[in-house]
Amino acid sequence: MPAGGFMVDGPVNSFSGKITVSVVITCIVAASSGLIFGYDIGISGGVTTMVPFLKKFFPSVLRKAAEAKTNIYCMYDSQVLTAFTSSLYIAGLASSLVASRLTAALGRRNIMLLGGCTFLAGAAVNGGAANIAMLILGRILLGFGVGFTNQATPVYLSEVAPSKWRGAFNTGFQFFIGVGVVAANCINFGTAKRSWGWRLSLGLAVVPAAFMTIGALFISDSPSSLVERGKMEQARNSLQRVRGKDADIETELGHLIKSSEVAKAASGEPFVTILERQYRPHLVMAIAIPFFQQLTGINIVAFYAPVLFQSVGFGSDSALIGAIILGVVNLGSILVSTGVVDRFGRRFLFLVGGITMCVCQVGVACVLALSTGVSGTKHISKGYAILVLVLMCIYASGFGWSWGPLSWLIPSEIFPMKIRPTGQSISVAVNFATTFVLSQTFLTMLCHFKYGTFLFYAGWVAAMTLFVALFLPETKGIPLDSMYAVWEKHWYWRRFVKAQL
Repeated sequence: MPAGGFMVDGPVNSFSGKITVSVVITCIVAASSGLIFGYDIGISGGVTTMVPFLKKFFPSVLRKAAEAKTNIYCMYDSQVLTAFTSSLYIAGLASSLVASRLTAALGRRNIMLLGGCTFLAGAAVNGGAANIAMLILGRILLGFGVGFTNQATPVYLSEVAPSKWRGAFNTGFQFFIGVGVVAANCINFGTAKRSWGWRLSLGLAVVPAAFMTIGALFISDSPSSLVERGKMEQARNSLQRVRGKDADIETELGHLIKSSEVAKAASGEPFVTILERQYRPHLVMAIAIPFFQQLTGINIVAFYAPVLFQSVGFGSDSALIGAIILGVVNLGSILVSTGVVDRFGRRFLFLVGGITMCVCQVGVACVLALSTGVSGTKHISKGYAILVLVLMCIYASGFGWSWGPLSWLIPSEIFPMKIRPTGQSISVAVNFATTFVLSQTFLTMLCHFKYGTFLFYAGWVAAMTLFVALFLPETKGIPLDSMYAVWEKHWYWRRFVKAQL
């Protein structure tokens, strides 16, 4: 038997399904859970530039900014300030690992509901925060919510979408992350001048959380999850709903049932099973891809875009507008990915996006070095500041069509059913762990490395692009439970899976 699956009769896409109104609505509702993650990414960076917010919680940062005339890179270097951003990711790391078992036991949809409710509570606490302790507590609750939804949603989307269009549907999660970022940046711009604006910005996180949570009440769980939990009739109804009333679903349902039986026959601790040699390729990808995604530097740029633009010469309003522009460009490029990911494949987009990001980051470093000097003591001119924004926009577009959506897609589609929630949990946990370290150290790195910060990330982008070229097989159009075939044919990974045949 092939590792992680079983042979199917006929071509691997024999039950790939078609796009129906029901599957579109279901996937849109599920993908909307990305709103809460995106909103948080966008809102935190803008709030940390608001004077009333800093005056109430971080007065030392304001004093340092007033004295930072000698080095533009060190204006916002504060470990307490970065803890406000990064505390969410420690909570997300913990909840994503717990979510593995909960997702298998309770279903994908129910974990999305749990995540939405937890995020809702965190938004309310943050909006009413009276001290740093409440602020951090709210961030931790937000982290639990994001951890649950980021674990469950990509898996749900991959299981519900037709195989032929799985890439396009799964990019919806990243698209809603982008929508959340842009919405948050716009809200920050509108509230920045008000003394209570930071409360409104943080508190309005309840809106995407409520939208996503209420929407999830009206969709069914994925057929794979229902079969896994022995709810066969519900699984049949769910599959009929997303594939269409006229679709013959029995072949696909039978395939899911057999996958579930294989998974149960090979019973064992999922976190132990995933360490077996035959799953080595899957585990490497589940760790490497989210790790590399964060080392593109994109979330750091998103968190601190207003801070970054303010540091390199934009005024307060201009910095927020720059962040909005960056978010809109990223959002547009995600739509490009949605349209071409199932046509040109995952590898092509990864490689083109990686090259684009690497070139742009080297360009930003060169512009900053020329315009501010090696020590960062020169004031950057308006022309150079605009050039930095243009390069960052091109960089954001490269991320938006490649490492943004595909880093959620690949881990959600490569694992067999029995360890799929575990694999996704590991992927999300690695993502959060890396994000925590980078977000906690970025402002200090910017202060000490100066323009070299962007060369640091450019080096990592070059390394991960080479990794994809050598080690990532193409997965477009392959049904989830026939995915073993891509490893069998790969020049390197076949040595791990063929031994298990």
